[in-house]
Amino acid sequence: MNKSTVFVGAAALAIGLSGGFFIANMGDSQPTASESSTSSEREILYYKAPMDPSFRSDKPGKSPMGMDLVPVYADENEDGADDRNLVKINPVVQNNIGVRYGKVEKTTLARNINTVGFIQADDDETASVDVRTEGWIEKLYIKSVGEHVKKGQPLFDLYSKPLVTAQDEYLQALRIGRASLIRAAKGRLTALGLSNKQIEFIKRTGKSRRLNRVFAPRDGVVTMVSIGEGAYVKPGSKIMMLADLSSVWVLAEVFETQASWVKPGQAVTMQVDAEPGRVWSGVVDYIYPTINSGSRTVQVRLAFSNPDGILRPQGYAKLIIETDPKVGVLAVDREALIRAGKSDRVIVALGDGRFQPAEVKTGMESGGKVEILSGLEENEKIVVSSQFLIDSEASLRGTTLRMSEQEPMAMDAVEEASSKGVVVSVMAGHGMITLEHDAIADFDWPAMEMDFVTDPEFLDDIEPGDTVHFTVLRTANDDGEHVISSLMKMTKNEENAK
Repeated sequence: MNKSTVFVGAAALAIGLSGGFFIANMGDSQPTASESSTSSEREILYYKAPMDPSFRSDKPGKSPMGMDLVPVYADENEDGADDRNLVKINPVVQNNIGVRYGKVEKTTLARNINTVGFIQADDDETASVDVRTEGWIEKLYIKSVGEHVKKGQPLFDLYSKPLVTAQDEYLQALRIGRASLIRAAKGRLTALGLSNKQIEFIKRTGKSRRLNRVFAPRDGVVTMVSIGEGAYVKPGSKIMMLADLSSVWVLAEVFETQASWVKPGQAVTMQVDAEPGRVWSGVVDYIYPTINSGSRTVQVRLAFSNPDGILRPQGYAKLIIETDPKVGVLAVDREALIRAGKSDRVIVALGDGRFQPAEVKTGMESGGKVEILSGLEENEKIVVSSQFLIDSEASLRGTTLRMSEQEPMAMDAVEEASSKGVVVSVMAGHGMITLEHDAIADFDWPAMEMDFVTDPEFLDDIEPGDTVHFTVLRTANDDGEHVISSLMKMTKNEENAK
């Protein structure tokens, strides 16, 4: 059966009341005579309009919309809270919907940063092997990447005509015996890459060597070989790279907003997929001074010991950087937070089944906790489960948020617009519906999928996949809550006509 109605002003209140499951007396039987007598003895503070809580009167009567004013009792307002912000829930209903509570607490939030990085050789423990004169590689002793070498181990034999000529000049100077010529000739050999030991061998034998051997300058692993036997090389050619992998660097990136947390010397833990369950400990070695403009991240260099060589260059690593904790901050459970487009809020439990939305400003998150910068005080009781249902009821009743620093919040004018949409999902009992709707020009909304709240009775015969025509209400400040005041299921003929 198609249903349609028109809401005006703060129509959301009537929807919330008709929703039923949040009314304080829900689940109770009809009041007894003794209960009615007790009710008549309660002190009435004032009367308010059921569809405009801002309208008050000191005596019974009619609201500007022609509805009977409802009384507000003293025992409903004992703590001076603004009754426009309150939602009342019967204890039985609280139990049925699974309401759980938490507290606003002062605590210490660990600011650990979870990130990933790539292993690379420690540049301080890396050596490049090249030549200082042109020539040909006649014999190559190390031919593949990954081989381990020791300092002084032969790498290759080089034939270089300029080097052979320089040896002959040195021998000629020795025969002449002039010290200045000897020094000059020896200096040239050194400049061309011969070691003192090799020069002494030439002096002792009195013969120049056609092939001159190049040795490893340090212990390490060969990480690059760019030549083969018979290759022609010249100065500046990078022939081999050697790296001592007993220590490695890991290059990681942290978000720009986290960069100020990181300091050299802070502890870091690391895990790699190649060794499940094993944890390496290292430190922050260097924070790079520039920001990646694309990812808005800062690169951080981490240092790790690698005595058994398990950590290999280009390996992928999962990292936790243990930055300094933030001490003595107000925090709540992250699950208590209701995130909206322009603000965050929580539901404060005031006692006696009363609940109130409160706008908050949040800071960092850590370990399931969220820092509260303003809007709450220590030891306040908040809702950490089913808070979305309570918040939905609050929006349906047209309530306003309890603002931080006691700022009043004005009631904004209500606008409405109509459109057509396809039902994505329905929660009839809670008065919630998700629609994939057409563009709504009056609100400058494009076609998109959105969540709405409405009178549960509107949803009795609505199912996913139905096409509906609806009217939606929106306050001028557009706080993210959108109430459907009219909903009509369309027939196939009506869909085609549209």
